Amino acid sequence: MLSMLAKLLKALNSESAPGQIALAFSLALIVALTPMFSLHNALILLLVLILRINLSAFLVAVAAFSLLAWFTDPYAARLGESLLTNPGLQDTWTSLYQSDFWRIAAFNHSLVLGGLVIGLLAFVPLFMLSRVLIRLYRERVLNWVSRLKVTQVLKASKFYNLYKSFAE
Repeated sequence: MLSMLAKLLKALNSESAPGQIALAFSLALIVALTPMFSLHNALILLLVLILRINLSAFLVAVAAFSLLAWFTDPYAARLGESLLTNPGLQDTWTSLYQSDFWRIAAFNHSLVLGGLVIGLLAFVPLFMLSRVLIRLYRERVLNWVSRLKVTQVLKASKFYNLYKSFAE
């Protein structure tokens, strides 16, 4: 886990696009808010592996958002249950459940449906917020840390140069 955090910090400090890291955070939220072995989580994992998304950021965010999901699961289950028992949507759920594909998707499970709805609603706001926070981190925090005397002394040492040669 520490190596994943180190890779996340390396990605935050690198010149990679903030959108790549923000997309990793947003997709990780959906995966973390729903049960792990779901069809849509497999599709999201496929997207993460195909697109240029930082895998370390995705894995660390899944772990962090899973802690958040522990608290939001009762609300997600209630939301899913209210959507499934809504009389106006009964025909929709019945017709979806007649298809094998939608049966595999397990949207008849209240936690899957509620977690997915919450994750999809939070996707765009989290993406935008993450991009802004990553840019602010790079502009303010990273510059502040690099101006510290301790950082300058460490970067001038032979140990740092040795570390840098092994890290690349």
